Amino acid sequence: MTKNMGTADRVIRLIIAAIAVFLYSNGTLTGTWGIVAIVVAIIFALTSMFVFCPLYKVVGISSCPVPANKRQ
Repeated sequence: MTKNMGTADRVIRLIIAAIAVFLYSNGTLTGTWGIVAIVVAIIFALTSMFVFCPLYKVVGISSCPVPANKRQ
């Protein structure tokens, strides 16, 4: 797997995951919406840890900065 997520993308995903977990544990999100929020939080946390987003790969985008040896 090649990295395709930048630092800002990772931080934003982790913040969204933390908010979703907080809202679920607080009882604000319950039922189906609560389950969806937890699933999204898990996906965001995992993609942030592995610095790889499969959806980015399929779409062909990358928020990862260009490596120093490839800059012009």
